[in-house]
Amino acid sequence: MTALHLADETEASDLAAFLSRLLHYDRGAAVRLQSAGTTLAVFGRPPAFEVLTIRSVRLAKPYERGLEVTLDVTVSAGELLESVDESAATATVPGAVTGPPWAGVLPPRGGWRREPGLPAPEALRALVGALVAEFRDRTRELPAEERTRSELDRLGREIWSRRVGRTPLPVRAVHAAQSLGFLRPAERPRPSGEEAGEAGTALLSSGAWLRLRTPYGSVAVRTAGLGSLDVSVR
Repeated sequence: MTALHLADETEASDLAAFLSRLLHYDRGAAVRLQSAGTTLAVFGRPPAFEVLTIRSVRLAKPYERGLEVTLDVTVSAGELLESVDESAATATVPGAVTGPPWAGVLPPRGGWRREPGLPAPEALRALVGALVAEFRDRTRELPAEERTRSELDRLGREIWSRRVGRTPLPVRAVHAAQSLGFLRPAERPRPSGEEAGEAGTALLSSGAWLRLRTPYGSVAVRTAGLGSLDVSVR
């Protein structure tokens, strides 16, 4: 197994928190790891949201294992979490697992352009809160005999498939960002040239992908063209 040397204890803590949240939604979650220089990208897919989540982790030094200078592997999120040593700012890459279908279709690394119309971060958080409240209220209003799993799923799809303002982004992407800890108020500037604070929050597009970027991570959805959104990551 190969050790990853993270930039500091905070990076290790943030990685552990991200993995814990993924495992909350899927105890058998897998993550795909890709390194580029001193950045490790960790991809996951919480099934409750039907989106792809990406957490960038700063490394203290570029990944290197013998003659290998890059890392691209799918591993168990649980095993990776167990290996994180926050005080030492290290983690161990577990053995590879058979990747789920989504791990073979990732967003492009480049070619992203900014899309207009994304509300401010505080407005996005308020939107999620309002729709969570709407879901609860409408659930309580259902007669007991109609409060079935299929009806709750239908109600959830109706609410979370709405668009964010005039953008093509489904609200479920914002809900995922909030739930995964990506949409929290800015606590500290992100190093490595990233924009500080919440100024880094933006909606980007590249080909068939939309990406909600925040200073703490990104949520991506695959589209069938910006006018017809398919929120499933295939």
